[in-house]
Amino acid sequence: MLCSQSTRDDLETTDVLIAGVGGQGILLASEILARVCLRAGYDVKKSEVHGMAQRGGSVTSHVRFGKKIYSPLIEKGRAEILLAFEKLEALRWIYFLRSGGTVIVNDHRIDPITVSSGSATYPDDIIERLRERTADVNLVDGIGIAIRAGDLRTVNVVLLGFLSEFLPINADLWRGVIGETVPQKTVDMNLGAFEKGRELVCLTKRSCP
Repeated sequence: MLCSQSTRDDLETTDVLIAGVGGQGILLASEILARVCLRAGYDVKKSEVHGMAQRGGSVTSHVRFGKKIYSPLIEKGRAEILLAFEKLEALRWIYFLRSGGTVIVNDHRIDPITVSSGSATYPDDIIERLRERTADVNLVDGIGIAIRAGDLRTVNVVLLGFLSEFLPINADLWRGVIGETVPQKTVDMNLGAFEKGRELVCLTKRSCP
């Protein structure tokens, strides 16, 4: 797939599972994605599972779009893309990914309570285990890019920028929705984070025009 706009219009449905930890901006990211898909003319369904988000627990959002969507929930083993804001969360939810699907994972570690309390250990082979499911695993330095964009809190938009290169939706639609959704005073910074996420796909995986 080239870094320029992907073409997958032949697919009836595209399923994207977004996973992370409470406080990472997963719900805002899923809202932006859903609005972008609607703006692009797709039928969209979105469902969120907050879990113990207030305590830093696992949070997921299912986003499905296509010609006609009947259920908001992605079936296990059917997600085309897993967008994970934290490495262990990617491993936790990898069973939702279809064989050969795409993983986009933020290179960031947040110890769950079981690890911080000493009753469990954080796996050191997460990326290798993800690659047992699919060869298309993309590790993104979301925090580093967000800091260069001007604010650590733009990590979620950096990851959306990366994700945008894998979906058949014009980049201008993304820019418009981001500009309408984030706080007005942060629009320029978030748009910069979005562009840096898009550029990273070109720099790390593909030759760009």
